[in-house]
Amino acid sequence: MRKYFWMAALLLSATLGFTACGEDDPDPVVDPETSSALVCVEQIIDGCMDIANEVGNAKIGDPYDLFKSGRTTEALYAVESWYSWHSIDDYSNNILSIRNAYFGTRNGSKATHSLATLIEGNNASLDKQVRDAITAAHDAIQNIPAPFRMNIGAPEVQTAMQACNDLEEVLGNLKGYLQRTTALNSNDALQPILNTYVNDVVLPTYKSLVDANAALYQAAQKFAQSPSNANFKAACEAWFDAREPWETSEAFLFGPVDALGLDPNMDSWPLDQEAIVNILNSGKFDDLTWSDGDSDDEIEAVQSVRGFHTMEFLIFKNGQARTLNDGTSTDPADLDYTNANAKSWGNYMAQVGYLLQQDATELYNAWTRSYEGGKAYKDIFLNHEIEVDEE
Repeated sequence: MRKYFWMAALLLSATLGFTACGEDDPDPVVDPETSSALVCVEQIIDGCMDIANEVGNAKIGDPYDLFKSGRTTEALYAVESWYSWHSIDDYSNNILSIRNAYFGTRNGSKATHSLATLIEGNNASLDKQVRDAITAAHDAIQNIPAPFRMNIGAPEVQTAMQACNDLEEVLGNLKGYLQRTTALNSNDALQPILNTYVNDVVLPTYKSLVDANAALYQAAQKFAQSPSNANFKAACEAWFDAREPWETSEAFLFGPVDALGLDPNMDSWPLDQEAIVNILNSGKFDDLTWSDGDSDDEIEAVQSVRGFHTMEFLIFKNGQARTLNDGTSTDPADLDYTNANAKSWGNYMAQVGYLLQQDATELYNAWTRSYEGGKAYKDIFLNHEIEVDEE
């Protein structure tokens, strides 16, 4: 769903005159008036607002609008994660990514150095509004009858959309409160929160993503080497495990995941199902990678045939693990696993699993080791050397 947001961001930064404080200059001069812990906290909150908006207005809202306009077939195919029928849990985990950013933990507890603790101690009413809005959005999504694909017009869908919009509004209020409350927006007050956020939320989430994608790759390899119903099911379980850290990372889709194109590499939606079928039929996997010199159309075409959702297409059918005898499909873009395509199918799974593991590892290493040949992005972020809009 976000195939080219990262490219648009790069173009926008060039147009508006963003200053990359620290990405190219190993020893940047940081202007305390424009680059501070507050700027980084604003980035955290903006990320939370962005995913609240996307869940309510795009992931849920787009299928709903299509359905209500009578374009029911388009609505069905607009639902993200419909092959696995995992849509509701995907969207709920997106809301948990907001909770984790606010609480400074990954388990729902409240860290000592967190936005939640800071706001609770200074504006208990606002803290309650944020916590209640997070809970309301999460629960409203969970209350949508499953699978979402079969219940797009349910009244609970409107409730969930509104709850996500309410959450975005409350987060905007939180950002405004911090901006105008000088007693809370100093580096001394906010730096410990940034440290907790990076070290206890972002990095462990991305490490889980690396580990889970390594396991998914292994499951795909095992199926390719020994096709069986049990190995199809094992691949599905590994996909669920890998999906969770990704969806709980979507409140922080900034930095390397955005600039390096790793978000659309891993999570492009919708897919080009017919192109996937063509790859399965041809057994050629040369078109699963792209380079900096490729056009936007070329990159988009590549990203539409790899990532989580391509793996999902290959291992799930109607919410269940595929079997070696799926039956006969009448839809040319809904191919069944057969003896004729078995070798290509397993090889495709292994190729996609490898690329997912590679992308997850590149993302983690960019945060912990080196970003674009310079220092680790965690150091860029914690030193407040992130991009700043000078306008």
